[in-house]
Order: sequence, then structure tokens, then C-alpha cells
Amino acid sequence: MKQKTTLFLSAALIAILLVLVVFTINQLSAAAGLLTSLHPYAGKLFLLCSSAIILFALYRGIVLFSLPKQAPLPEHENSTGMAAYREYLNSRLPVHPKHPELTKKEKDQRWLRTNLTFLEADAINTTRQIATKNFFVGAFAQGTSYGTTSSLFNILQVVWKIYAIHNNVQHLREFIMLLRSVYNCLPLSDFKKEDIPVHIKPIIQSSFSNTLSTLLPAGNLLSPFFLNLFMAGSTNAYITCLAGIITTRHCQIITKEDKKEIVQQSLFEASFMLKEIVRECNPILSVTISQAVKKAGVESLNTIQPPTAGSGMAQDIVSHLASSLKHILKDNG
Repeated sequence: MKQKTTLFLSAALIAILLVLVVFTINQLSAAAGLLTSLHPYAGKLFLLCSSAIILFALYRGIVLFSLPKQAPLPEHENSTGMAAYREYLNSRLPVHPKHPELTKKEKDQRWLRTNLTFLEADAINTTRQIATKNFFVGAFAQGTSYGTTSSLFNILQVVWKIYAIHNNVQHLREFIMLLRSVYNCLPLSDFKKEDIPVHIKPIIQSSFSNTLSTLLPAGNLLSPFFLNLFMAGSTNAYITCLAGIITTRHCQIITKEDKKEIVQQSLFEASFMLKEIVRECNPILSVTISQAVKKAGVESLNTIQPPTAGSGMAQDIVSHLASSLKHILKDNG
């Protein structure tokens, strides 16, 4: 079935292209004939300019979707093709300005490792910044189309920025292939149920961290609301961290051995980064929500009318409770 579908789509695409070419040639010929009736050389000049524009567009399209010539990936660092692959990486990787040997001509394995370490630090900082942003997007805009779209764009931004950090010249087709590789490494891309607990564990641990337990004392009526926000934000931040670290590992592959360890290394590093992000974001989120709730409560209590001469006992009790609660909220705020 798959082969039949592929053959059909290929034949349909070729047929559409042929029809498009014939239609374009007919339209250009008709326009050239009309211009020739006005001036003998106008039609030829029009065809020449049109052909040049079409060829230039085709050339730029080929350049846009072309892949750079890549050296074969060696099995390990002692392989015979390691030198060629190292030269390829050095030609594509930008030299980090903090590299201690910027002017060195012979860029050996140690020089390459040092350069990759500095580039990795920039990639990790970028991932952490955008993952922190996605924490708040997930917390405040969970379940909305805006939140979903913003989270997706932020993850794409992480992948693009890390790809740009590791490549002097960017190629669209190579970036799309990188996106596909990163997606295949993310949780639930192929829905392996046995992998779900591995990804759930860091989210639960960060959401029920010690910092959170001190901010939400027992009996706080807002605890379920806070936990819902933290879980949504932590999930969003975790996926962003995982995408950023997987992208970094893909861009820093030196051997096939490194490629096999991408997922395991990324899981550990993403869990550690998530804990740091949640530890920083929890106080901000908790204080912001608590102050907003207290402010809303005080404003709601202010709407209760004070007792008048003709009011009953119920009105007096409600007014007295409202005044007491308002003072309590102000004193605790």
C-alpha cells in the first residue's frame, strides 16, 4: 500500500509540474507575441528577462534546500575518518570569542572539544531562558490555543537558536532534518508507554519540591490551584529543556558512540535544569498569585455595605465578618 501511494503521489506531482510548465510557456509566448506587435524586439527582450528571472528563482531554490557536503561520521575517536570529520566540524563551527586559543592554526581534537564546551554553554543558557518563559506560558495559558501556539513557537525558537550557534552557515533543509530528529527523541513521539514514567518523574519531583511545600502550608485553600499551575508550567518547561538539550547534543555529535547516548544524557540534564528553573519560578508565581487573590478578596469585601440604622442582625454580622476578614488580609499581605 505504501509503495502504491508513493508511486501515485510521484506521478501526480510530475503531471502537475508538466501542466504548470506548459501553462507558463503558453502565457509567456502570448505576452511576448503581444509585445512584439508593439515593437519588434520587445517580445524577445521580455522572454529573455522572464527566463533569467525563472532560472534565478530555480537556482536560489536549489541553494535554499541544498545540504552541505558532510564527512562521514566516524565510529569512535580513534577511527581513521576522525581527522576528516574534525576538519569538517572546524569549517562549520564558529570559533567562540572566549576560546583561549583563538589564533591557533592547527585545530586538533583538544581545540575542538574546548570550542564545543563554550558553544554548549551558550546553548544551555539559551535553553534555560526560553524554558523559563515556557514555564509561565504553561502555568497561565494552559489549555488555550494561545498557550499551545506560544509554547510551540518557543520550542522551535530554541532549536533554531542552538542550530545557529553551532553553524556559521545555516541551511533550511538541514534545519528541518534536525527538527525531525529532535521530535523523534521527544517523549510520546512514538508513544512508548514504558518511557512515560521516566519523563513524569522529574515533573512530579519539581512540582512537589521543598520550595513549593514551604510556600503552600497545609490547609491552604489555594493549594490545588497552585499545584495545577506548577504541574502545567513544569511540564511545558521540561519539554522545552529536553528539546534544547537534545538539539545541543545533535549539533555536537563527534562519533557514532555520541549519537547512541543522546537520549539518556538529555534526560538527566533536562531533569536537573528543570529543578533549577522551578526553584527560581516558584516564589515568583506563588507571590504573584497570592497577592492577586488577596487583592481580589479585599476588593470584594469592600463592596459589602456597612450596617445602617434599619438593617437587621444578619446584615450586622456579615458587615462585621467582612471588616474582620479585610483587616486579616491586609495584615498578612
